[in-house]
Amino acid sequence: MSREMLMLADALAREKNVDKEVVFEAFEQALASATKKRFKEEADVRVSIDRNTGEYESFRRWQVVSEAELESEGHQILLIDAQDKIPDIEIGDYIEEPLENVEFGRIGAQAAKQVILQKIRDAEREQIISDFLDRKEHLVNGVVKRIDRGNAIIESGRVEGFLHRDQMIPRENLRVGDRVRAYLLRIDRGARGPQVVLSRTAPEFIMKLFELEVPEIEEGLLEIKAAARDPGLRAKIAVVSHDPRIDPIGTCIGLRGSRVTSVTNELAGERVDIIHWSSDPAQYVINALAPAEVSSIVVDEDKHSMDVVVDEEQLAMAIGRGGQNVRLASELTGWELNIMSRETAEENQSAESGKTLALFIEKLDVDEEVAQILVDEGFSTLEEVAYVPLNEMLEIEAFDEDLVNELRNRARNALLTAAIVGEEQVEASAGDLLSLEGMDAETARTLASKGVHTTEDLAELAVDELTEMAAMDADRAKQLIMAARAPWFAQG
Repeated sequence: MSREMLMLADALAREKNVDKEVVFEAFEQALASATKKRFKEEADVRVSIDRNTGEYESFRRWQVVSEAELESEGHQILLIDAQDKIPDIEIGDYIEEPLENVEFGRIGAQAAKQVILQKIRDAEREQIISDFLDRKEHLVNGVVKRIDRGNAIIESGRVEGFLHRDQMIPRENLRVGDRVRAYLLRIDRGARGPQVVLSRTAPEFIMKLFELEVPEIEEGLLEIKAAARDPGLRAKIAVVSHDPRIDPIGTCIGLRGSRVTSVTNELAGERVDIIHWSSDPAQYVINALAPAEVSSIVVDEDKHSMDVVVDEEQLAMAIGRGGQNVRLASELTGWELNIMSRETAEENQSAESGKTLALFIEKLDVDEEVAQILVDEGFSTLEEVAYVPLNEMLEIEAFDEDLVNELRNRARNALLTAAIVGEEQVEASAGDLLSLEGMDAETARTLASKGVHTTEDLAELAVDELTEMAAMDADRAKQLIMAARAPWFAQG
């Protein structure tokens, strides 16, 4: 049979114009598949064919895994059991057991041929996709070939694209034969059908459409920095000019609105706001909220948010219908935006000032007058009082040098006391964790500082949570969690 296999491999390789190695791999897959049928349970079978003689060997194999990774005894084996057979074996290795070879025969040859044909089809499809990607085309122009359960199959040359219904513009009714343009979202290489996944709702789609309509973008004179969309209704794009002679907004709009109208028509009437991009985040947000006029902005860098204050008559415009305007502005800029009226802003500021005032009176042991001066000068935390440069505090007219030094010392003492109390609380709560096998003091303190105070708290964590929280490897995290869960199994 060995000679016949070699001859068959040679014949198929020449007939299908594929490498002989592809044929042998197909033979091995076909033989392995036939061998698996001997077993009732799931099994991992490997067949190896000698490329020179045509002789082949069959093996059943098991992958070596840890106890936590064991999913199927049909093709996995625990490390401790594997080491009984091969002492130096490691996790991830395989243990193999020789099997009696199945007869190749006519059925095996037919199965191998089917595998080869599938491999050829896959190779051809992969080549088509590669050629398509080499052209670096992000926009796909094609014809709707068929509609399958609301999803559209788009044919563009030799490439078929898949346009899912949630990637279509709402209320857009595509029919077979319609010409359509879409953005190349991704390549899904694991899919059986069309691998080119398309979108008409992605923000990148509108950016590519403007690149088609505005030559200045391709020339590098203009740049679209970001885009945000409510598909079919409204969109915002941020543009910047790299040439001071070019108005970025006017250029994107075009003569009598021709360029933006062309994009709007492609997007089923989607209205497009074109705004100036700015490197200053606050100014960028002001531009993004247009046409609403902003009175003031308070930036919170830590929370990556902004409180945007507008006049009462501008409030509805700033928010937009159903929150559309502020939502798009937030997506465009990447900042969380809180829109409020002047009255609300003043109330919030007053409440915040009251909290800060009470903090200074309590922690600095000063009267309300001194605390109020600090609040009026813009101080909001003890850290600012303690560590702001001395010369800045001396600029406050009501304070002399002795008072400034006293305030700074009191603030530092208050911060030190708070830190000591916090550390003591952490140390106290870490006591239970230290009783756990494999736990060290530093890790226990780290966990306690992040709210994990007991072994029960630790037992509830997932491995990825613990690795992120305590910056340890997955194996140690798994070991600690299993040790924390030991009482659960003892009770059971």
